[in-house]
Amino acid sequence: MARYIGPKTKIARKFGAAIYGDDKYFEKRKNQPPGQHGPNKRRGAKKSEYANQLTEKQKAKYTYGILERQFANLYEKAQRAKGVTGEVLLQLCESRLDNVVYRIGFAKTRAAARQLVSHRHITVNGALVNIPSYQLKAGDVIAVREKSKSLEVVTDSLAAKANYEWIQFNDEKKEATFISAPERIQIPEDIKENLIVELYSK
Repeated sequence: MARYIGPKTKIARKFGAAIYGDDKYFEKRKNQPPGQHGPNKRRGAKKSEYANQLTEKQKAKYTYGILERQFANLYEKAQRAKGVTGEVLLQLCESRLDNVVYRIGFAKTRAAARQLVSHRHITVNGALVNIPSYQLKAGDVIAVREKSKSLEVVTDSLAAKANYEWIQFNDEKKEATFISAPERIQIPEDIKENLIVELYSK
């Protein structure tokens, strides 16, 4: 399976949440599942425990733009690490370079952040890194390379950037320091990670 590049609103409606950020089309039809026939009795039926767990895993994958094998590898890594597996899993997702580029405000969406990284516009500790899944460590400095700082997509995005306690932004140098992986309470995504752990534990 390749990375999903289809209609974003359709996926958001599937999960009943704006997982890709602000979406005026989602707001209009958020209470209606995707599909030409609208809600029906079958869709409205109570979901099984397995269906809820699978839905939560898919929501996390689509939110962070991670494929099945990558996500399974992250879960295995989280399982081996110290701490609560579900929380560590989300911390690993948040520590990916493409996600942090998005959180910093260099891009308005994770997909745009992934493209910035892939097209060699982003540096980590002064060195070009073009691997979106690169795992950042505490103290790493992320910046847009000098030649790319005037890119319209970057300047427009920075104008509306949000602030996160675990990322320290230097406005003068247009660079940010990854202080540490965020605590669960600092991650704004509405993901029930305990259901994902239950699914993988079967």
